[in-house]
Amino acid sequence: MKSIVILVSGRGSNMEAVVRANIPGARIAAVISNRADAAGLIFAARQGIETAVVAHTDYPERDRFDAALRDAIDVYAPDLVVLAGFMRVLGEGFVRHYAGRLLNIHPSLLPAFPGLHTHRRALAAGVKLHGASVHFVTPELDGGPIVIQAAVPVLPDDDEERLANRVLVEEHRIYPQAVRWFIEGRINIAEDGRVFVADACCPAFSLHLPPLDIG
Repeated sequence: MKSIVILVSGRGSNMEAVVRANIPGARIAAVISNRADAAGLIFAARQGIETAVVAHTDYPERDRFDAALRDAIDVYAPDLVVLAGFMRVLGEGFVRHYAGRLLNIHPSLLPAFPGLHTHRRALAAGVKLHGASVHFVTPELDGGPIVIQAAVPVLPDDDEERLANRVLVEEHRIYPQAVRWFIEGRINIAEDGRVFVADACCPAFSLHLPPLDIG
């Protein structure tokens, strides 16, 4: 049984998707947040999952926060750490401590639109496809090896909210899939940084198009 620790800052809908997936061979050991009022902690507690808070406001220096967070995580000896809407930039030392076992989901088709406000930027750029990417975390912001992506069309009447909601549906689908692959030992990272998934039952990229109106 492999141990997973999930980090959240708010609702943690991607955390909920991973928990609800009931991945064989995996145990959600804990959900940890940097905010005591994170709604995701309530959901986790109701599922019987241990929770903890490491408040970033208690640590004016990022290195000290990273160290406290690392100590809280390592209590559970995790095989995998999953970032699910964890809204803190983690330092290089923290990232390297969990190298190869730290996953994040980002709401864009990386390497396009790293960082914040991805849906707004996608609309402003006039792209025809947008989506989400699950990737390993490295010191480069949103620059780690990509495990799986899903794309959705950008529709003429989209605003940020409509586009974000469509992307979120795909996030909830591909994040549990990436975690499942990791737990099953199917993920391999090549020297050039590309990810290969052995004997994957599902493609590592998908495009979900809306139904055609041919009436």
